[in-house]
Amino acid sequence: MVKSVYIHIPFCQQICHYCDFTKFYYNETLVDEYLDALEKEMSTYIDEPKQSMKTIFVGGGTPTALNSSQLEKLLQMIDKHFEVNSCEEYSFEANPGDLDDEKIKLLKHYGVQRISMGVQVFDDEMLEFIGRVHRVKDVYQNVDALTRQGFKNISIDLIYSLPNQTLEHFERTLHEAFSFQLPHYSAYSLQIEPKTVFYQRYKKGKLHKPKEEVEAEMYQLLTEQMEAHGLNQYEISNFAKPGYESRHNLTYWNNDHYYGMGAGAHGYLPGRRTINLRPLPAYVEQALKDGKPVLHTEPIGLKEQVEEEMFLGLRKRQGVSIKRFQEKYGREIGHLYGDAIEQLKKKGWLTEKSGFLQLTSEGLLFGNEVFQEFLLDDDSLELTY
Repeated sequence: MVKSVYIHIPFCQQICHYCDFTKFYYNETLVDEYLDALEKEMSTYIDEPKQSMKTIFVGGGTPTALNSSQLEKLLQMIDKHFEVNSCEEYSFEANPGDLDDEKIKLLKHYGVQRISMGVQVFDDEMLEFIGRVHRVKDVYQNVDALTRQGFKNISIDLIYSLPNQTLEHFERTLHEAFSFQLPHYSAYSLQIEPKTVFYQRYKKGKLHKPKEEVEAEMYQLLTEQMEAHGLNQYEISNFAKPGYESRHNLTYWNNDHYYGMGAGAHGYLPGRRTINLRPLPAYVEQALKDGKPVLHTEPIGLKEQVEEEMFLGLRKRQGVSIKRFQEKYGREIGHLYGDAIEQLKKKGWLTEKSGFLQLTSEGLLFGNEVFQEFLLDDDSLELTY
């Protein structure tokens, strides 16, 4: 049974220069139409009674860009279809500056447990350069307001390897981030994606990222500082105090099933992955018509499941459980991947510890090269019977 749901709210007050997620400028009328369409999609997946969920994650875009009445309508829709009270983790993404006391009280009242804030960098000039609308002071104000309302599970996202960023600059951002003493931090290296402002500048030679060796130094600094501040690296880009790991994100890395609802949302259901229509008018029209705004369905066979088990599982520092792999797929991992595992161990990129295959510290830097070794030939699975 599907026990997790991702709900996409694609509206933002400002479109960041690096962002390629499904997003649109906030417009009150468009949001009202979108929420009606989303309600129809939810009703199609979840009829009566409410469905019990392990995790609920509302992302974007910026869910908190909605005005208070729209935010309450969204929260009521979720409460109508899902057993919020028994949910292990109910998360909302937020941008600093979007949260006032009224919105925070609404989130608390409707059972939201975790807030993930897109901070990115502690530097006002850099925030403006990358297209963020908030400023550093907004982070302080929002964290303080959330804390006063009783939120303890707060995470902030950071981005490094920004244009012209130095190691010292990133170190200052980390220092300020740690001053909040939060239980969870995520940090991602900037990726220049097509159809973004940064991509256009990059193609014209007007945008320059730090060199690869500087990016590697930033990542090393990141992991060292997180450890020094008592935060365990439980995934390539995520760090938490014990008990505060993102349970919803672990759904992805454990290769478990989840609904994907909203414009452009991806879902993983038994035997198939789904991708929703991305253009807002198309999503709204189809969702209101039949509650099924799906653009594409991709069948997921055994080969794809096994490959994704390795790709996703190796992102976790704990790695892939050898025992769980066999229980799940009825095959020994060594029979499928023995040669690849031995070669990666010799390179010092992979190790085996307490029944888990896991990336070494050096292997984390070469993750994509490691993952390629776990692609299977079409007949590999048949040969293992």
